[in-house]
Amino acid sequence: MSEKAVPTHFRLLSKLKAIGPYLRENESNETHYLFDCLSVCVDDKKSPEEREFWGWWLELARTETGFDANYSIGCYNQAGDWVEQALPDSAKKEVLRTQESFHSKLEEMLQKEFELSVALHESSSEFV
Repeated sequence: MSEKAVPTHFRLLSKLKAIGPYLRENESNETHYLFDCLSVCVDDKKSPEEREFWGWWLELARTETGFDANYSIGCYNQAGDWVEQALPDSAKKEVLRTQESFHSKLEEMLQKEFELSVALHESSSEFV
């Protein structure tokens, strides 16, 4: 297998954005990429501007051989902040589905396009 050149930040951004609507581009830089996913609405009876969500976020850091993935799970609150906390049973299945689906696509794209790997960070929340 031929060795591929290390991708530029902008090439990586393009490929990462193609995975789905998860990339927080404005909060990412050449060595660190932030993703999140609002998987389950806490209370869909509230008006959209008052809603909170159960989900996950990922801090993806570049390493010499690929990336280090540090996942967290919790609630995205009205203030627009993630709060790490245990998920209720009613949200676990959907949060797990979106997290696993994203991680699979991320690993596949990085391996296929750039021959780079993804390792889970030692403090990463396990998949729900």
